[in-house]
Amino acid sequence: MYMVESKVGAIACMLLSLLLLGTWPALLTLLERRGRLPQHTYLDYTITNLLAAVIIAFTFGQFGPSTPEMPDFLTQLSQDNWPSVLFAMAGGMVLSLGNLSTQYAWAFVGLSVTEVVSSSITVVIGTTLNYYLDDKINRAEILFSGVGCFLIAVCLGSAVHSSNNADNKTKLDNYSNDSKDGGVGTNGISSFKQTNFNSGSTNDLEDGGAFGKAKFGTAAFLIELENTRSIKVFGKGTFIGLAITFFAGICFSMFSPAFNLATNDQWHTLKDGVPHLTVYTAFFYFSAFCFVIAMVLNLTFLYYPILNAPKSSFKAYLNDWNGRGWALLAGLLCGFGNGLQFMGGQAAGYAAADAVQALPLVSTFWGVILFGEYRRSSRKTYTLLAGMLFMFIAAVAILMASSGHRK
Repeated sequence: MYMVESKVGAIACMLLSLLLLGTWPALLTLLERRGRLPQHTYLDYTITNLLAAVIIAFTFGQFGPSTPEMPDFLTQLSQDNWPSVLFAMAGGMVLSLGNLSTQYAWAFVGLSVTEVVSSSITVVIGTTLNYYLDDKINRAEILFSGVGCFLIAVCLGSAVHSSNNADNKTKLDNYSNDSKDGGVGTNGISSFKQTNFNSGSTNDLEDGGAFGKAKFGTAAFLIELENTRSIKVFGKGTFIGLAITFFAGICFSMFSPAFNLATNDQWHTLKDGVPHLTVYTAFFYFSAFCFVIAMVLNLTFLYYPILNAPKSSFKAYLNDWNGRGWALLAGLLCGFGNGLQFMGGQAAGYAAADAVQALPLVSTFWGVILFGEYRRSSRKTYTLLAGMLFMFIAAVAILMASSGHRK
């Protein structure tokens, strides 16, 4: 099978993973803002997310001859390696819960801040665990300097959200006061025509429809966005968005250490003579259980939605083709992104591979370009945002500099 062994190859995997993992959240956010139900989107996403793992397993996991020390993917499926398989499945479970949570957090907190805060928590907790699981192959003085920068980014991310939320409230209050009828504001959303992407509307940013009549960052834009999106956020407190984001971050911090245990068996749970799971076999089990959790929860949420999302049905999901292609593409991007992260981590250490948590740098770009996040905000918000991104860039550079080499 093909294995990444050099530090250069590992860094290349991390950089490509960074691009993919930073892009797929933008696609799901776009669909939510268009009005597609998050349950429908996530069901599509999870199908191709599993497909990516299958493709990786039957390509990279099957290249070359199979040996007793390094068996190929199909050979490992029949081996007695269930302790490692359970670790991989546990990692898939927490990743699925984290991804599902962020889909709702994007609506409440915004794409940029959600990714920064959750990724930073992932690094602070997950990287520390991986450092010790990898037998300290990364340089501690460099690695933990990067972790410290991520921790500062968490604090700045919360401050950015709070400041931007205050800016939006001011815009809406001024809009309400300036309105001739005085009835438009956070409680006057119903005065705008409601749009529904699921019913066949194609109004979106690109088509110049629902958002084409209002400029990014204006109160009118915020109100039209609220009318179109599937998750209503006006009137909701700051706490709920940040609470979901921090929960997602805790989940994300666990999946990489669990995968590390699955592939390297640091706790010696396998029987003598049983080879460790290869990164490809572990990723298959990881993604399979991620798929199971996502299907169970989202099929339940169709009939019992959370956070006041509209109720749906399995039949409605099957008939909802609007935006399905974007959701399927998002699943592929995330699946290949995770696979590349694990391939790089197996070579250079999973603590260093957590540098792909720089994905908010890519997500923030999409958030500003596609969704107009932080347009017409206050100087305070811009200053906090710049500080947050600067600390994030510094943290990622430091983390990559700590890369080691697994023996």
